Parts: sequence; structure tokens; C-alpha cells
Amino acid sequence: MPDTPTPPPQPVTIKKYANRRLYNTASSSYVTLDNLCRMVKENTDFVVIDAKTGEDLTRSVLTQIIVEEENKGQNLLPISFLRQLIAFYGDNMQWLVPSYLESTMKTFAKNQEQMRTYLQQALGGLFPFGSFEEVGKQNMAMIEQAMKMFTPFAADQAASPTQSAPPGSPDSLREMQQQLDQMKRQLEQMAQIKPQE
Repeated sequence: MPDTPTPPPQPVTIKKYANRRLYNTASSSYVTLDNLCRMVKENTDFVVIDAKTGEDLTRSVLTQIIVEEENKGQNLLPISFLRQLIAFYGDNMQWLVPSYLESTMKTFAKNQEQMRTYLQQALGGLFPFGSFEEVGKQNMAMIEQAMKMFTPFAADQAASPTQSAPPGSPDSLREMQQQLDQMKRQLEQMAQIKPQE
């Protein structure tokens, strides 16, 4: 008799009350944003719901965690990246941004694990790139560069206002597609990095 696949665990439910307190229903205890941040890092899935209305508040609470981490001086999100992200709200390309960012971050996470494994094998766990803060800055620079691919017109117009095709024209869409294809090729090449024998 074949083994039936084990269903994935249900996410932990966190209830948010009117006094802004967060209650973990799995541990029957009140938690803080720091506790939820730790749960994210431990890959513990959770949803946050309004205790009174049942509304899903997960997105806003995760955003609060990011703001808290940024306020602690982590500074993973460069100001230029934040400005670009804000500029997409209400833009006609807004629908494309979430899936693109999600795909980029998944590829980045996969490459990060490959690089970490390679470094542990090749260097016995020593990390040659300096502090993790520097690595974080380099990683965000890569994501920021990827975001610029969505706004090639701003960079082109700054250099030469007459060179770029107007947004929405066939030429501008072709130009954007070429840049996306180039980025995809670069990410695929990064994914193929293997330790040298």
C-alpha cells in the first residue's frame, strides 16, 4: 500500500486585538513583532487575523516587521529602491511587480544557499566577503538593479531625453522584454555556479 503524502502543516494563527496585542493561538501566549520575526527566520508559517473581524492582517504585520528591522539599523532596503517601489503603486505595470519580486527573491535565496554550501565546502566555513552587512548591501544592489529594469525610461531620459521610446510604445515594450531576458539569463548563469573539483 503506497504511503499517502503528509499534508503540509497548517500555519499558526496569530490574533491581533484592538489594543494591538498579538496572541499566538498555538502556544496560547502573547507575542511581539520580534517573536514573529524569529518565526519567519525559522520558516514557521503564520497568518495574522483581526480578532474581532477575522480580516487577514498578515501583509501589514510583515510590513511592520520590516519597518522595525530597518529602524534597528539593518538597512537592507536602499532609499532609491524604496522610491522605485513606491512609484509603482498605481502604475499600469503594478500587476507585474509582485510576481517579479517574488521570483527574483526565490532565485536569490536558491543562489545564496548554493554559495553558502560552496563556501563551507571550499573554505571550511570561513566567510571571505567581510561582514554580513556588506553582503546584504551587495545583495540589495542586485535587486535594486533588477528593479531599474522596470523603469529603464527614467535612467535613459536622465542621460538623453530623446533616446528612449515613450512608455507603452512597441519599442519600449520590446526594450523592456530584452532587458528582462538578459536578467533571466544572468540569474540562470548564477544558479549554475558549482564548486570547482
